[in-house]
Amino acid sequence: MRAHGGDDVRPGVGVRGRSRDDAPALRRAFLSLGSNLGERAAALRTARAALADLPGTTVVAASRIYETAPQDVTDQPSFLNQVVCLDTVLEPRELLAATQRIEAAAGRVRTVRFGPRTLDVDILLLEGVASDDPELTLPHPRLWQRAFVLVPLAELWQHARGMPTADVKAMAAELASSQDVSLYVAED
Repeated sequence: MRAHGGDDVRPGVGVRGRSRDDAPALRRAFLSLGSNLGERAAALRTARAALADLPGTTVVAASRIYETAPQDVTDQPSFLNQVVCLDTVLEPRELLAATQRIEAAAGRVRTVRFGPRTLDVDILLLEGVASDDPELTLPHPRLWQRAFVLVPLAELWQHARGMPTADVKAMAAELASSQDVSLYVAED
């Protein structure tokens, strides 16, 4: 049987004769979003929409937005932070390149490490992937040290699959007792 354009679509065979076993694997991913320059909430909203528009990607859930004090470089405005859960067929480096394009489209300029930014998109965890590559370390190397990541991640942890076994809610509560994280209330 041929589809429009002559592609083979027999049962068990995908487009162009490729076996369904060769189809890209759908992986669950958790990404953090952060912004402390410009229209912070709008930057997060735009990033969520851009992630949803990535090929083979669906936004499963998004945490509430939190306002957090900057860490490492403290002489800068407070951040808005959020975590999103995705399902994606993108390979790790493809997802990284896509997040960097989303940051660039939001006006992100990398000048000072841990400095102010219009948008920061970090891959925290990617199902079945561990990497010690300096360009893409997974799980994210500071994931378990940051309340601004763990508090929103705890809201979504019920969606975790293929992730490290961790009591994210307990870790988030412990870190939130010493790091400033509060639910964001939009100014009208």
